[in-house]
Amino acid sequence: MHRKRERDRDKWSIELLNYLLNRINDIKAKLSRGPVYFSGEVIECLVTFSNPPNPIHQISQSHSDIFESLAWASAQVHCQCSANSKIIFSEKLNTTVRLAAINANTTFAPWQQDNGHVVLNTKPKILFCDLRLSPGESKTYIYREIIPSDAPPSYRGHAVKYSYKITIGTQRVNTAIKLLRIPFRVLSLKLPEVTACNDSVDLSPNNPFMETQHRETPLDVALQTLQNLTARRSPNFYNITNGRGRVVRFCLFKNSYKLGEDIVGTFDFSNATVSCAQVSVALQSEEHISEEYRRGKATTPTLVSYNKHHEMCMGLKYSHLVLPIPLHVTPDFTTDLMMLKWRLHFEFVTTSKLLEIPNETSINWQGPLTLDVETMIWDLPVHIHPTTTPPNTAQQTKYNIVI
Repeated sequence: MHRKRERDRDKWSIELLNYLLNRINDIKAKLSRGPVYFSGEVIECLVTFSNPPNPIHQISQSHSDIFESLAWASAQVHCQCSANSKIIFSEKLNTTVRLAAINANTTFAPWQQDNGHVVLNTKPKILFCDLRLSPGESKTYIYREIIPSDAPPSYRGHAVKYSYKITIGTQRVNTAIKLLRIPFRVLSLKLPEVTACNDSVDLSPNNPFMETQHRETPLDVALQTLQNLTARRSPNFYNITNGRGRVVRFCLFKNSYKLGEDIVGTFDFSNATVSCAQVSVALQSEEHISEEYRRGKATTPTLVSYNKHHEMCMGLKYSHLVLPIPLHVTPDFTTDLMMLKWRLHFEFVTTSKLLEIPNETSINWQGPLTLDVETMIWDLPVHIHPTTTPPNTAQQTKYNIVI
C-alpha cells in the first residue's frame, strides 16, 4: 500500500512537470460586426485570453493554483500597401508613417514585419498589463478603434494592393512577442461634393414617432448622401454609330450604382441603318497608376473584366441589358499612388449590308451562310460606390493563436 502511494505520487509529479512545461495559453479574437466596415466607422473586436484547465485525474488538489502570467497585450489597426515592382517605382513611394499614430514608448510595431509599406497606423492600445489566469480561467477584452475617414479602401489589383489588419500582440515574461492578425475589409465613403443635392428627396429611413431625433454623425450624412446619389434616375440616351450609319440607340437609366446593384439598360435597333449581328457588354475596372510612380512610359491602364452580357441580336428591334455588380469588387477611389475607375465595354458585331429579316407574311426564311462582319468597340464610363449596407454583416469572423 505504501509503495502504491509512492508510485502514484511519482506519477503525479511527472505529469505535473509535463503540464507545467507544455501548458498552452490560447488567444481568440472575433469581429463583432463581421469583416466589412466603412471608413469613419468604429470597428470592434472581442479578444479572449484563456488558460486551459488542469487535467482532472492527473494533478493533485495541492497543485491547483498554477497561474499563467502574461506581461502585456496591445492591439492596433494598420493598412499595408504592396506594389508590383515591375510596374511601380517602389523606392519612390512615400514610406513615412504618420508620426502621430506611433507610440514611441513601445516596441510593438507589427507593421514592420509585413510586406510593402504602411499607409495607415492607429495608435496602439494596451489591453492589459500583468494578467494572471488560473487554470480554466479566461478573460475577454473589447478593442475599439475608429477607422480614419480618409483611409483608402481595401483593394487587390494588378499593380497595387491595400490590405487592412488588426494585430494583437502579447508576451510572456522573458519570451518572444506573439502576434494574432485579423484581416478585414474597408469601404471608402469619399463622395464628390456635388452629391449633396437639394432637389432630391431624403431616402434615408427615419421614425416620425420618435420624440427626439437622433443626432447625425458624419458617417450618417455620408450614407444619406450615397443613398440620394445612387437612387436618382436620369435616363441618358446614346446614338451609337460607325462610318456607315446608326447601329443602335442605347439607354442607360443612371450612371451611379452601388455594389450589388444591377446595371440596367435598353437597346433600340428599330431605326438602325447598319445591321448588328451580336452585342456583348462587360463591366471593366481601370487601374491608373500615377505618372510619378509609374515605371516606364506606358500609359495604358490595367483592365479587368467582370460580369459580361452577351446576346445575338440579329433580327431584333429591341433588347435589354442586365449586368450585376459583384459585391467583392472595389468602388471608385483615388490615392496619391493610383486611381480606380469603372466602365461598360461594348463590342458590336456589325455587317456591311442590311439583312432581310422575316416578317408576318414570310413563309420560309433561311439565314445567310456567311456574313462579312466587323467589330466596333465603345466604352461608357460609370461610377460605382459602396453599398449602404456592408455585405456579410451577420457573419462572425473568429481567429485564434496558441502561445
